[in-house]
Amino acid sequence: MYEEEIRQIQKLIDTSRRIVGFTGAGISTESGIPDYRSAGGLWEKYTPVYFEEFLRDPDKRLLYWQRKRDLWPKFRDAQPNSGHVFFRKLLEEGQLLGIITQNIDGMHEKSGIPREMIVNLHGSNGEVVCLSCGRIYPAADVFDRLDLEGEGPPRCSCGGWLKPNTISFGQNLRLTDLERAEKLARICDLMIVLGSTLVVYPAAGFPEVARENEAGLAIVTLSDTPLDPIADVVVHAPIGEVVQRLRIG
Repeated sequence: MYEEEIRQIQKLIDTSRRIVGFTGAGISTESGIPDYRSAGGLWEKYTPVYFEEFLRDPDKRLLYWQRKRDLWPKFRDAQPNSGHVFFRKLLEEGQLLGIITQNIDGMHEKSGIPREMIVNLHGSNGEVVCLSCGRIYPAADVFDRLDLEGEGPPRCSCGGWLKPNTISFGQNLRLTDLERAEKLARICDLMIVLGSTLVVYPAAGFPEVARENEAGLAIVTLSDTPLDPIADVVVHAPIGEVVQRLRIG
């Protein structure tokens, strides 16, 4: 199945030297990390805690940390799958310009792609940040000593509240990340979208920017996306089934 679509993607890869990956939750579900919108996803299980609630409401702050503690082992132990390795292979061939990801799981870093090449639009679960002084802690250090029942939500040495370094509902994306992502979208000659429904903006606007600047656009995801009509090739199939049939190098 999908023989013609895979041939089209292969041709795009073979003729491109400035490839940018754009990834959503769908790339990591094959590593056992749940997505947000599908049946049984995180939004069905958990009502989001908004950023202002985290700041102002002690009960919501505790609830937020309890959920992060419950999910931490899954993020900590998950390993990159063939979708993540696909981009690392492009890097090894000198074809990868960078990755724009909506994910917070750090799987691209785990796969071997340098952090400076990755735009984590929604932050990373691998870090914890102080909301007062901005100090960054490795997430493992914080979760290893977390004592919510005894000490409550953790604080920085400066006294400020600690929070996983991810973008919460009601919290603005970082301007520097948006600028980096837009630059990548403008200068790439091919953008490959893996596992995104392309409905969350401003993130979903970057494939549009790439297309407007005459880059190729390939989309591999299970569901339809609003950008399917403008893409060069679209495959609605599991990511692993597609990327394992592509030749890199």
